[in-house]
Amino acid sequence: MTATTMLIDMLELGHLDSKKIAALAGLAPMTQQSGKWQGKERITGGRASCWRAIYMPALVAIRFNRDLHETYQRLVNAGKTKKVAITAVMRRIVVLANTLLRETHDWLPERP
Repeated sequence: MTATTMLIDMLELGHLDSKKIAALAGLAPMTQQSGKWQGKERITGGRASCWRAIYMPALVAIRFNRDLHETYQRLVNAGKTKKVAITAVMRRIVVLANTLLRETHDWLPERP
């Protein structure tokens, strides 16, 4: 379901670089600043349907995918909130899908 949603709602998947595809999915931090005023970076914009479709698979990936679990734990141990760490995992999933489509590779799980 997630793959179908991503392919339908993000036709650009496989054609853009990592930063642009993350922004398109609404998973890239946008800086808010004006002159001397410095605001916080927030993820905004993007396509909400993609964001919603990637959230639950990211939670599952954190539990069962060794690499994404390590990424999540590293961020949480570094003091990031759990929500920020989940968003980082979501971004990694989108970037991975984009790279696999761009380079026409199949994803093969790492064997123990």
